[in-house]
Amino acid sequence: MSTVFNTSIVIPCYNEEKGISNNEYSNFLNNNPEAFICFVNDGSKDNTLGVLNALKEKHPTQIDVLSLKKNSGKAEAVRAGINYCNTNYRHQYIGYLDADLATTLEEFIELRNYLQGEIVFSFGSRIRKIGSTIKRENSRFLIGRVVATFISNILDIKVYDTQCGSKLFTKEISEILFKKEFISRWLFDVEIFFRMIHLFGKEKAIKKMIEVPLKLWVEKGDSKVKFTYGIKLWFDLFEIQRKYQKIAQNLSNPNLQ
Repeated sequence: MSTVFNTSIVIPCYNEEKGISNNEYSNFLNNNPEAFICFVNDGSKDNTLGVLNALKEKHPTQIDVLSLKKNSGKAEAVRAGINYCNTNYRHQYIGYLDADLATTLEEFIELRNYLQGEIVFSFGSRIRKIGSTIKRENSRFLIGRVVATFISNILDIKVYDTQCGSKLFTKEISEILFKKEFISRWLFDVEIFFRMIHLFGKEKAIKKMIEVPLKLWVEKGDSKVKFTYGIKLWFDLFEIQRKYQKIAQNLSNPNLQ
């Protein structure tokens, strides 16, 4: 634990043997010696682990590989990676990013510039606007907007994109937010916001988070989320909302605890 990194990045990987861009990762690490990457092999069935270990050999001081024996889903892979890094490495900031690098590593690392003052959590947002390049299938975009609007309503905060896989935290807040397991394998991003609200209260939580419009986001490959999850998604959202409403009620009424 002698090396101190400014920023640690957790990359969950499931069957990414052909999707890992060695050159992109190597170029980034060569240009950012203060950055560290922890790949989490989430029980992949292909040669993902071999590809990750080969990349680690090229950057032994800036890369580590955590391999889970069974596929646990993105939520647990990210949680395991963040807890592993917080335990074994020293850094100021830590976050997670999708392995396909739809958000570039260079743009992700810029999220740390927003972690100032009260802000402890910054996250990328795929807002289509003049000056940005957001390439996404229209069908996914439309479905995503419906889900995002619904999520914003149940959270009761004005957030455009909770599901963008580009989020960065101070080390201190990450230790709290990722301590316990998440309800959903895929919608854990939503639960992160609920945990922030539960921890600080809505008004204060809003002041501690910042949504950063991305300049570039390019959809790559097929989603790891099965089509059938489109139905279960709504049940997961309901269960997340129900759980945190119950927690809030218990805190406001000691007789219910």
